[in-house]
Amino acid sequence: MTDNERTPMPETTLTPSEMSDLERQARIRDLNDHLRRHAHGGVWRVTTGIAGVQPEKTRQILKAVASFTDFNTDNDPWGEHDCAVMEVAGERIIWKIDYYDRSQTYLSPDPANPKVTLRVLTVMLAHEY
Repeated sequence: MTDNERTPMPETTLTPSEMSDLERQARIRDLNDHLRRHAHGGVWRVTTGIAGVQPEKTRQILKAVASFTDFNTDNDPWGEHDCAVMEVAGERIIWKIDYYDRSQTYLSPDPANPKVTLRVLTVMLAHEY
């Protein structure tokens, strides 16, 4: 895949009001995974702590976040794949996904609907939380 090609966003034929709770949860999880794995469908932000580590360590951290798969009931109780605490390259990090309305003024009215939601994935050193 070249830099100009993008993995398409996961789609659904259901409107948000037609989704069951489990379908909404799965939709949110799919959208979160898509952002995390492909850096598409929202924005990634790094804190000053992450930006301040050596560039190679930053690359390792971002790659580890993108490839994270160790979700379980302890670190993902809602099943949305929206946060984790990890040890990468000697650094304890936290990443989390927040859901904002498209103006980034308020929280999203419906995180399962990408038309009204801006996903923001923030990567930080644990001590910055």
